[in-house]
Amino acid sequence: MMHSAHLFPTDWKPPVIATLIYIIRDEDVLLIKKKRGHGAGKVNAPGGKVSESESLITCAVRECEEEVGITALNPQSRGLLRFQDLVNGFALQGAVFLATEFSGTPKESLEATPFWCLKSAIPYDLMWEDDRYWLPYVLSGKSIVGDFYFRDDHLVSWGLEISKK
Repeated sequence: MMHSAHLFPTDWKPPVIATLIYIIRDEDVLLIKKKRGHGAGKVNAPGGKVSESESLITCAVRECEEEVGITALNPQSRGLLRFQDLVNGFALQGAVFLATEFSGTPKESLEATPFWCLKSAIPYDLMWEDDRYWLPYVLSGKSIVGDFYFRDDHLVSWGLEISKK
């Protein structure tokens, strides 16, 4: 697999824009088992597609509230991910956020089953293949920019830039 910084043209913007938000509580991170839609059955973070009238941060907070009943407070931008699947045509740009303050208690929804997980015990084998390459940096407080090519939902090449932020 290739690991250079950018695989896509820097001005390429996929047609679908979405967010992910990681809620941190001490040494735990809030993850979900996705119940439906793209990635159903996989472990991920709360998130979803941005509507026309909302900002990325507003989307991240809204999706977290809808999926797990948690309100993220003061979320921080931690990165940008671009994905393209060479076989099924899926293309998405995702903004990654992290919040260490929140209100509410996680609860199950039609979209997701939430659970707290030690940052040191994240079940990468149950997640998208790319997560293992960038998520540890985000959880350690760094910011990332990543490009990921898939072929039929299997990672074939990727690039990642990491910055201290």
